[in-house]
Amino acid sequence: MRLALYQPDIPQNTGTLLRLGACLDLQIDIIEPCGFLFNEKAMRRAGMDYLDFAKFRRHDSWGDFLKFREEHKDEYGRLVLMTTHATTSFIDFEFKPNDVILMGRESAGVPESVHNTVDARLLIPMNKNARSVNMAVSAAMAVTEALRQTGGFPSL
Repeated sequence: MRLALYQPDIPQNTGTLLRLGACLDLQIDIIEPCGFLFNEKAMRRAGMDYLDFAKFRRHDSWGDFLKFREEHKDEYGRLVLMTTHATTSFIDFEFKPNDVILMGRESAGVPESVHNTVDARLLIPMNKNARSVNMAVSAAMAVTEALRQTGGFPSL
């Protein structure tokens, strides 16, 4: 299981998800450009001392990410986009152990070209008056369900 962040805007969300990845042995892909200066100081502030345990890879662009994914097919399975523009709930989806859960930018999601590339689009059922759940919270919810379904949580 992997988590991919498409051009994240908010360093605190990225740091939170790097910390989540460290705690759950979850690989993180960061698809740049980021909406902030991605450096050790900013990430240490958000991810604290967990950054040393985080396993992440930075990709210069969406194209670079897709190329790397193609070259590493054994590690990268389906692209599963969390989006408010979906009709399938993440709790009704059958995750697989090598799925890549893709999160869009906090400010704009992902462009249509990315929507057209993914294998599945999932949403979080929520109050019809709400616009969206915070990206880091959404990612944590999706990862939790995916790891629960696939038995992917670290051993106690």
